[in-house]
Amino acid sequence: MSVETDSIAQPAPESSTRGIVGAATILAAGNIASRVLGLGREIVIYDLFGATGYVSVLKVASTLVITLYDFLVGGLITAALVPVLSEYAADPSRRREFWNLVSTVLSVIALLLALAVLGLELLAEPLFVILGAGYDEQLRAVGVQMIRLILPAVFFIGMAGVLSGVLFALKNFTLPAFITAAFNLSIIVCALALTPVLGITSAVLGVVVGAASQVVLQAIGLRNASLRVRFDLRHPALKQIGRLYVPVLGGLTIALIGVAIDRNLTSRTGDQSLAWMQAATYLVQLPLGLVTTAISFAILPTLSRAGNAAEFRKLLAFGLKLVLLLILPAVVGLFVLATPVVELVFQHGAFTASDTAATARALQFYLFGTAFAAIDQPLVFAFYARKNTLLPNLVAVVALGIYLVVAFALIQPLGYLGLVLANSAQLAGHAVVMLWFTRTRLGGIGGEGVGTTTLKLLLASAAMGAAMFFVPPLDFASGVVLEIGRVLVPALLGGIVYVIVLKVLRVRELDQLVGVLQRRARRGRG
Repeated sequence: MSVETDSIAQPAPESSTRGIVGAATILAAGNIASRVLGLGREIVIYDLFGATGYVSVLKVASTLVITLYDFLVGGLITAALVPVLSEYAADPSRRREFWNLVSTVLSVIALLLALAVLGLELLAEPLFVILGAGYDEQLRAVGVQMIRLILPAVFFIGMAGVLSGVLFALKNFTLPAFITAAFNLSIIVCALALTPVLGITSAVLGVVVGAASQVVLQAIGLRNASLRVRFDLRHPALKQIGRLYVPVLGGLTIALIGVAIDRNLTSRTGDQSLAWMQAATYLVQLPLGLVTTAISFAILPTLSRAGNAAEFRKLLAFGLKLVLLLILPAVVGLFVLATPVVELVFQHGAFTASDTAATARALQFYLFGTAFAAIDQPLVFAFYARKNTLLPNLVAVVALGIYLVVAFALIQPLGYLGLVLANSAQLAGHAVVMLWFTRTRLGGIGGEGVGTTTLKLLLASAAMGAAMFFVPPLDFASGVVLEIGRVLVPALLGGIVYVIVLKVLRVRELDQLVGVLQRRARRGRG
């Protein structure tokens, strides 16, 4: 990022920024609900089963579902479906054609997903061997059974993803924002209700039930839509979606290979390694989901409709600054408070103090790449909005190469932590290369104050971290009250310091964010 003066930077159009912040607020609200329930899901699973080998193979099965979703549908939504559908949805005269296209997309993807699930059921055993070759025979048998039971979730999550894409194109963010909350709630209910009967298989069943609930919830939002079974394979938009998706499919293939290698290597560092890494990953994904995902999906339809390069640049710059404004303090806070946060969230039931120490170390190492991951997603979406799906996926190949070099160099001396560092290096490498291509292929974000704002945010985050680090030990309570206090007191102090420094440095994006939230709060009360 180049450093620019604030006098050069001009704000993005107020209506656009209000729309982005408003959509991001809805998505963030849904993310808060989903993350709270997701936290409850993780707490329930680790409390019931601990950081054991059984939880590790459960994570392998869950990873397979998410990876297959990304491979079959996830990339399609952001790279092709939303940009193309947004063009049709923006023109009222093409509304009938819009619903015909949606019907075709839903019909085709439903058929492909059904065939994929049936085929993968036959490959459950080799799939687990690829992902978890290092586990013993007993854990392998459990893992294969889990995969066979969990694969129908791929169909439901895939269909839910397509429905989300349709609603995003219509700028209807509310129902898609809350589908993950329904998913997590289903896992919690199934695990608590059925564990005495089914053991850890209850969590697997919860994944399938939760995936189906996502489809039902979003179908409510489309209940008046003109949808029917339709296979118009000659529709020009369908061809455009396919053309945009082919490069993404190549990139996702690389990502799928990367996940398989990562899980395979992790299985060779100990039965508990993946359980520790996934617990840490969940804590990292909390701010990424609340901030980066919400803002990225909020700006994608607006970027897709940007009328000229100047408007596109201003909107992208605003999105990046908003991401950094919110993600940097989260990264610093989690790094300073890694151990007390893990203790508060996970250390109870079957999760031990040694599990806390191992998870906290993984969390801190993951955080080295978190800020890079935060800015990377809006950059990727910016290329998707300009219908360039090839370049971001070529960069993914380079990033995988970085991961492999670092992973094989560090796995022997550092074990699972070497793989965590390799993941951070992969994320950093991808983001840096995407920044360079943003400058050379999209005209860059120069003159929009991104560099100056970033320096101010780094300074404010450093001040926040120092304030949190020097909070004296708390000895006024014990038990869970002490655990909460060891997180809450430094976090509140750090947050106050962060806002004060931002005010002193006159970070305009903070005022824009607060202004939009205040307006929405007044409308809500009205």
